[in-house]
Amino acid sequence: MKTLSETWFADGYIDFELKKYTLLAYLQEINQYFNENKLYPQLADIIFHYNNLAAFRENKKYLQEQFPKKLTGIQIEKLQVLYEQMIEDDELMRELEEIINYSAEKMKKAITSGTEIYEFVEDKLVIFPVGLVPLETHEGYFFLSEGSYSRTRVYQYRLSFFEKHDEQYRSIRTEYIDTWDRTLVNTYESIKADLIKIKSYLPNPAVYSIETALRFPVEETLLPVAKRSLVRYISKAA
Repeated sequence: MKTLSETWFADGYIDFELKKYTLLAYLQEINQYFNENKLYPQLADIIFHYNNLAAFRENKKYLQEQFPKKLTGIQIEKLQVLYEQMIEDDELMRELEEIINYSAEKMKKAITSGTEIYEFVEDKLVIFPVGLVPLETHEGYFFLSEGSYSRTRVYQYRLSFFEKHDEQYRSIRTEYIDTWDRTLVNTYESIKADLIKIKSYLPNPAVYSIETALRFPVEETLLPVAKRSLVRYISKAA
């Protein structure tokens, strides 16, 4: 996948036409993935770059706190110097503003396309607990099934909390366990029983099934969307 540097719009020679073609080549590949219903890591990457543009456009005073932590101090300093040059150089300011405004609009359209796919996939997911749900739900398993539901991917998950801007968030870490072929005998309940035997340190795990009748690329779309949907489902239930 074609990638952009974190400060691509300010790197090297600042020329609208040059940056335009750099951006369009990047977006062309992003949209090719979206056309194949493949969302990640492309959607997260373009949102990151869009936020960078928005932060720079706001004001240099807020660069340090608004730019994602992925940027280094050297990169932040470079952008601050560039901002100062913009203020002193009307021509440079106009050129960079044109690049940023054009790029932000193009990226926003691509993000909208990716978000629509995300919401469509999310809407097609059905989540429900397998058996009784224990009081502790921060760790357990989820079953991921698509299409005919005959094959079930099993993942172990663990939720954790973190704070950002005085708000609490939940993140999820997952590990693929195995794939089971479901039959009349090999049900969700029997798979859950197998897991308890295999991993005895979780004698009473929270287990959830996530199903969709449609088929989507698992690693690039279905799994990332399922993970985020499960976090919300568990959070609401809690």
